[in-house]
Amino acid sequence: MSPPVVLGIESSCDETGAGLVRDGKLLGHVVASSMDEHARFGGVVPEIAARAHVHSFAPVVRQALSEAGLRMADIDAVAVTTGPGLSGALQVGVAGAKGLAYALDVPLYGVHHLAGHVAADTLDHGPLPNPCMVLVVSGGHTSLLLVRDLARDSIVHLGDTLDDAAGECFDKVARVFGLPYPGGPAIDRAARGGDPRAVAFPRPLTGPADAPYAFSFSGLKTAAARWAEKHGDSPLPVGDGAAALQEAVADVLTRKAVAACRDHDVPTLVVVGGVAANSRVRALAEERCRAAGITLRVPRMGLCTDNGAMIAAVGDLLVRAGVEPAPLDVSIDPSAPLEYASLQPPARAAVV
Repeated sequence: MSPPVVLGIESSCDETGAGLVRDGKLLGHVVASSMDEHARFGGVVPEIAARAHVHSFAPVVRQALSEAGLRMADIDAVAVTTGPGLSGALQVGVAGAKGLAYALDVPLYGVHHLAGHVAADTLDHGPLPNPCMVLVVSGGHTSLLLVRDLARDSIVHLGDTLDDAAGECFDKVARVFGLPYPGGPAIDRAARGGDPRAVAFPRPLTGPADAPYAFSFSGLKTAAARWAEKHGDSPLPVGDGAAALQEAVADVLTRKAVAACRDHDVPTLVVVGGVAANSRVRALAEERCRAAGITLRVPRMGLCTDNGAMIAAVGDLLVRAGVEPAPLDVSIDPSAPLEYASLQPPARAAVV
């Protein structure tokens, strides 16, 4: 028998994603974003996101199947993000995934959104080393994780953000700087014409007495806002501010990640999530990992942001590990803590 084909569905925020994975290989994936509809509000509007998922769900599944050269009948399992995320958005994806799993009579797997980001790297670079250090950086999450067997083992949190995540900091400062939403890409573009040494922004939680792996970007956000206010009616040197802010964020992220690898004797760092697409974060991570003799893995740009391929990648790992599927009456969990990749507890996993 050929390895099973897993369909992954992602709808936790403003992207509707469908991806197909078989035996660790990406067959096809399609993402429909409602970002343009949120831009005029300066952030994601949950009701708009949920309606966009309703309209996009069926088309992205059909397009992903077409890209992969497969039919609906070729799907052997369905994996779907059950949390964390926006409640209404998650409901749309889970309802659609349940319907497909029931109609096709195939197992359904509930997947943690952040585990999807971790698994995204396997689609570019193969199985994750055991162990590996994972830096998750996105709009709502910044975490340092010690990962062993993603399908079977619990995920160890070495540090998480205490307030604003890195991507959230970018979004909020971009608004202050008069840049468009989403803030991360806008800051990255503006920084190309700026001097990262022009503004001495703080590096939060990097003192010797600070929590070694925790993150805090609220103070950096405030410092950037105060710097902008000091210019009053004078033209704001946005390029310099963006470059300095980006440098501060990249410095903190990569400094702590490399330190965690050294302290725990882990030779591989994996950087994932939407902020992993930031050019300075990628460049500084590469520079510091090379100097420390650490292997760096970062997924391609299209797999850093939310997508269905990453959820299919987790589902593929769970199927091959013999983890028990979720019940068809599975519920969403908008604030789900990251403990395991699967919705199911490890006691219900069976190794095959």
